[in-house]
Amino acid sequence: MSRISASLEGEYVDDAEMWAESPFQWIKSRPSRQVGAIGEKLVRRWCDARGFHTARSPDTEADLLISGLRVEIKYSRLWTDKLGYTFQQIRDQNYEYCFCLGVSPFEVHAWFIPKSVLMIDKPPALRPQHGGSSGRDTKWLSFPAASPPNWLQPYGGSLAQVEELIKGRAE
Repeated sequence: MSRISASLEGEYVDDAEMWAESPFQWIKSRPSRQVGAIGEKLVRRWCDARGFHTARSPDTEADLLISGLRVEIKYSRLWTDKLGYTFQQIRDQNYEYCFCLGVSPFEVHAWFIPKSVLMIDKPPALRPQHGGSSGRDTKWLSFPAASPPNWLQPYGGSLAQVEELIKGRAE
């Protein structure tokens, strides 16, 4: 088993080296069930630091209220195999915006996307997550970090852009 492990190491070393010295490296070591909660806390504390009023959603249909807006939060770290982001478990629930937080080793990307945009039939890069092309329950949004789809451009790309979007839509 040790020889097999050693032979596999080369497939994963690049990933480890890419994240070395990253302020987000510690998140990679957390169990997947914790990563979404960490993403939510990152967004909430970022919003609080910018003076947006935040509160937990009173139900499970949204993750957070940001200045009165019902927001679902999706977190993705850079997937090394394709150098892209994949935001998973996008559902048709009771929220107004989806805050997608994409974390690379030394860079953070963000989008504040109206739910109405995410729920249209087939925006490029948004596809069913389960059940093949006929799946309807959950979707995922996947794209290369260096070239997000054009339809995302009005919804951010950077945290500074998302901050302005929230300011423009908040109560």
